[in-house]
Amino acid sequence: MERVTIDVVSDVVCPWCYLGKARLELAIAEVQDEVGVDVNWRPYRLNPDYPPEGVDQQQALIAKLGGAEAVERAHAMLSKLGEEVGIRYDFDAIKIGPNTLDAHRLLHWALVEDREVQDRVATALFKANFEEGRNVGDQTVLLDIAEECGLERKVIESLLASDADKDTVLGEIEAAQKMGVNGVPFFILDGQYAVSGAQTPEVLVNALREIAQMKAEARKGMI
Repeated sequence: MERVTIDVVSDVVCPWCYLGKARLELAIAEVQDEVGVDVNWRPYRLNPDYPPEGVDQQQALIAKLGGAEAVERAHAMLSKLGEEVGIRYDFDAIKIGPNTLDAHRLLHWALVEDREVQDRVATALFKANFEEGRNVGDQTVLLDIAEECGLERKVIESLLASDADKDTVLGEIEAAQKMGVNGVPFFILDGQYAVSGAQTPEVLVNALREIAQMKAEARKGMI
């Protein structure tokens, strides 16, 4: 069985990224008997200028999307798409638009453990923000999530209290932007093929099968 690595560039406060994650999981489930898939979560910040304490989420969205009606329309569409893949968006519960640098540091440390732990943390962060209205910029919330996902609370607490890996995360974001990533989610397959946006499971299934087939043919050519 061929293996394909997917680097998902995303932000935990991006509703399309949460949708993209759920759709990717459906795609992986569909090809699980044909293709092995390894997923890495890579950082991106939609709102790098937000202060550490965050901003008023509703006001920020109204300013960004051009009015309350535009926000309502966007939320209605996302809620409908979310229902199709088992996401229960609760946009009204989100009071704080957070700075996500610490959340990305937590994801970075989770990957040091292994991909499974990182995926658990990514899921918990998305769920906390979009379904539970928890502030994922708050270090106590991040510590609770870390502990729930099997990380050592005291270790993460001392890391969060320091500047550990801030430069690493910011460097990764900068590298992604230099590659041309200017919106998320952005899927990089095997380091060379790009799929942009929260594509349907079918699009992702086709991409995974095509890459696996190319790898299998390349392997045959080498024998």
